[in-house]
Amino acid sequence: MHADRVALRVVLAEDFVLLRAGLVHLLERFGYEVVAQVGEAPSLLSAVRAYRPDLVVTDVRMPPGNTDDGLRAANELRRERPGLPVLVLSQYIEQTYAAELLQGDPAGIGYLLKDRVTNVADFATALRQVAAGGTVIDPAVVSQLLARHRDRSPVATLTPREREVLELMAQGRTNAAIARALFLSEQAIAKHIGGIFGRLGLAPATDDNRRVLAVLAYLRAPR
Repeated sequence: MHADRVALRVVLAEDFVLLRAGLVHLLERFGYEVVAQVGEAPSLLSAVRAYRPDLVVTDVRMPPGNTDDGLRAANELRRERPGLPVLVLSQYIEQTYAAELLQGDPAGIGYLLKDRVTNVADFATALRQVAAGGTVIDPAVVSQLLARHRDRSPVATLTPREREVLELMAQGRTNAAIARALFLSEQAIAKHIGGIFGRLGLAPATDDNRRVLAVLAYLRAPR
């Protein structure tokens, strides 16, 4: 990190002590300043209100209830500070929690499975995107969200290839990244994306983040 670049300040909430220590190490390695590390949801609320960090990283299941305490704290903090970047970590794919997290404006929101933290490059990328106001949803979660709409029009009208492209779009991939993943040209990807937006009734956006937000808005809409 350059000497004249101010480190982003992070509050970390994770009740498993060893994992918390590992996350602190990774965050500091990536150039973030961990201003507080806590192990329960009430302490998360207090720390964020006291330190006003640039980014919050929190587990879903935390004391005192060990259910969705971390997520509920994150949602409360986002209501108090709209746009506060929050990266949520979960041990399992919990569609209810993911849907709840996306009920408001998903800008600056991340939802990753803890297994993803073991891939250092993926975790670093997710941190950067969320801190910058982007949206990052774990690929496995995206797949389940899409599966939930499998038999519901208009998602049911998508071709298998369009569904693949939509999954990658919802992960925040650029056209170039999608093309590389599917071994297609960028022109072909652009055509598929145009078809997806047409079938879903969503106008194409010039900004990749807006495109992701539009897809996620569709996925979380009641049917």
